[in-house]
Amino acid sequence: WEQGIGKIASVRGGQDSTKHLATSVSSSSESSSSGDGLGDKVASLLGAGGVVMILAKSIKRILPIALEPFGAASPAPLSTFQLGAYVSMCLWFAYVEGYKGFQLKFSPLVVARAQTLKPFNGSPIHHILLAPFYSMGLFHATKKRKIISWSVSIGVGVIVAAVKKLPYPWRNIVDAGVIVGLSWGSLSIIVEWVKAAVLGIQTKMDPALPGSA
Repeated sequence: WEQGIGKIASVRGGQDSTKHLATSVSSSSESSSSGDGLGDKVASLLGAGGVVMILAKSIKRILPIALEPFGAASPAPLSTFQLGAYVSMCLWFAYVEGYKGFQLKFSPLVVARAQTLKPFNGSPIHHILLAPFYSMGLFHATKKRKIISWSVSIGVGVIVAAVKKLPYPWRNIVDAGVIVGLSWGSLSIIVEWVKAAVLGIQTKMDPALPGSA
């Protein structure tokens, strides 16, 4: 009788140990998954946030030029026509660059690509280190995407160089529009990232990875 009780206790003890082991494995798996999820969010923030930082540096650099006509050291106040051009330029850039260029196209692309960065699940280290440029589609993208991204980047550089040669106040007027467009774009990237990474509302934009087209 005592031997029977001992065997039952032994079996029950083994079952309890098995349950404890299964619970430990499950907890370890959940912890690992949680860690991977946090790493993915940090990587996506590095990508999308890095692009926002690039835009913010451009805004900071040209903001004093855009505001020069309204400062005490202004070479000359704006005429009524020039003031109208100033406002019109801001509205035009808000719609063409901010809304159509950034909000509808570029910002969702940046966030979609940033969301594919998986530091603990296959993403090469250089994708993480160069996350902002990866998110912009400058490398590891479809041929079409790389052509568009590089063309836009080079085109913007050429336009910036040309605008610098404009006389006062036309350079200031164009720079004001650029600031509006870049500010709209920065905000739209932030909103897209929060929706995707925090709220779980994924963008429908194709990340344009190699082999996806």
